[in-house]
Order: sequence, then C-alpha cells, then structure tokens
Amino acid sequence: MAGVIRCGCMSITQSVVKAEDLDLSFAKTLEQLGIERVLTCMQCGTCTASCPSGRYAAYRTRLVLRKVLLGLREEILSDPDLWLCTTCYNCQERCPRRIDVVDLIIVLRNMAFATGHARERHVQISRFFVETGHLVPINEENMKKRRELGLSEKPPTTHSFPKALEEVKALASYFGFDKIVLGER
Repeated sequence: MAGVIRCGCMSITQSVVKAEDLDLSFAKTLEQLGIERVLTCMQCGTCTASCPSGRYAAYRTRLVLRKVLLGLREEILSDPDLWLCTTCYNCQERCPRRIDVVDLIIVLRNMAFATGHARERHVQISRFFVETGHLVPINEENMKKRRELGLSEKPPTTHSFPKALEEVKALASYFGFDKIVLGER
C-alpha cells in the first residue's frame, strides 16, 4: 500500500502508520536540543532489559527510541507511558551506543508538557509547585502530624521562607513554566 509503513514493533496490535504521520526531522530536532547519538540506536533492547519500570508496567524504553527514529512525534508525546520512566539511569548507563536515554525522555516529557500532552496529575502538581514552591501540601493535617513528631509545623522550604517562594515564582515566570501550567499559553 503506497504511503503506508507497517511496523510490527509499534505495538502489540501492529499499528499501521501513515507516511503523513511521520516527522522525519524529529530525531534531528532532538539532536539540536542536546540529545546526541539518538540516530545511532541499533534497537538492541539493552535499555528495556535494564528498566525497572518495564518489569511492572507496559513501559518499553526501546519502543520510545524506535518511535523517535521513525519520526512518530505525536504518538510519543501523547503516550501516557512516557511518564512511567523513573529516571533511574539504568538504561543510559548500559547503552552500548552511549545514548543519553534518560535525558531524551526528559526532553520528550518537556515537549509533551509544552504541547498539552502532560498527564492531568502532573499538571496539578506543577500548578501546586508554581503557586506554593513546594510539591507536598502543608495543610492543617500535615502540620498536626509534624507537631506530633516533634517537628516545626512547616518544613524549612518555601513554606517557611516566603522570599524563597518569590524566587521560585520568578524562575517559573522567567522560563515560561508558569504560563504553561497555569494555562496561559
């Protein structure tokens, strides 16, 4: 069939990929963003075999790299499995081609986030971070638990240091992160 590529490694159901869905410059774009050597991937599977997330979930690092090589930008960025990587660096440390696999996944996540493909829970946590400078809520219940443990009500974070929160907000604004997570694109 003209204009169609069939690839058995795409998924368990062997998806049909149309040529117009491919971004053939995707790997080059990633190289320009500092992910060098991605085009040297030989699909050996060492990354997937090294991945602790892959033992417990459907996450397959090699599949992410394969999709990059094929130029399946939209499929990668919209895939919820992209968020299953624990960034343990096992894959990167074992890659025979020295591909910065974890750095690649972080860049892909950044791209996914910026294009509206982040999981809702990540967006909520990011909003909380932009608003409070912290990822863990310090509400009355948490303050009570801290008192019971003999700790101060608030940890020595932005909750205790308002000036630090100003700095977090300034950095979030400088990099445009606040606009992304607060929906002001």
